[in-house]
Amino acid sequence: MVSIATWNINSVRLRADQVVRLLEQEAPDVLCLQEIKTPESHFPHDVFEAAGYVHRAVHGQKGYHGVATLSRIPLREFSRYDWQDNGEARHVGVELLGAGQGLILENVYIPAGGDIPDREANPKFGQKLDFLERMTRWAAAIERPTLIVGDFNIAPLDCDVYDHKALLKVVSHTPIEVAALQRFADAHGWVDLGRQHIPAPERNYSWWSYRSYWREKDQGRRLDHMWASPQLAPQSRAHRFVEATRRWEQPSDHIPLITEFAL
Repeated sequence: MVSIATWNINSVRLRADQVVRLLEQEAPDVLCLQEIKTPESHFPHDVFEAAGYVHRAVHGQKGYHGVATLSRIPLREFSRYDWQDNGEARHVGVELLGAGQGLILENVYIPAGGDIPDREANPKFGQKLDFLERMTRWAAAIERPTLIVGDFNIAPLDCDVYDHKALLKVVSHTPIEVAALQRFADAHGWVDLGRQHIPAPERNYSWWSYRSYWREKDQGRRLDHMWASPQLAPQSRAHRFVEATRRWEQPSDHIPLITEFAL
């Protein structure tokens, strides 16, 4: 079995100890991090080296965005796509070389898209839609079994948010974003592992606002995802989310997802 995790950590240097705590408790073979907010030169390599995650692919930048894949399994960096088309560090792809050999693992941080769901009034929203369009063109040409994981910043299903009607005009759950994500899904026939293993309408949130979670209001959204190629999805054996991390001291606003594969 090979276990693969994803987590928007919201600053890896600030929360390196929490990442190690997760690695010790859940022991994934591979962990994909988003929003690391640091260039590779300042990434806490020694911390994860000591934890046994000696293989790493880091695509970061100062203060913003950034992704990193940590692994106990040998890997090689496979790709860095600039789907944002502006040089931001939002993707890194690796190929597993040990257990699970040959699997392509894509780690992505899709833009949040600002506050106004209108391309003309809010350029960030347009950038998000363009990012998804570039991803969709890429997905249509995939030829190898692939797992794409990360913070998609979209909750696609009605039951993926705490209040569907209230959030229809809120960026992350608008019909235009959901339609764009569906086009991406259709381009490769991706299987949403979160909903394969935790079928709708079961609760399956991965993000809660800092403004509401401390009040113990369950105002969550499912923004983080793990999607598999059609030929890979049947090899997934289990999937879970680790909500306990959201109650740790000074936590990320996202929680980790973990899928186990018979590879």
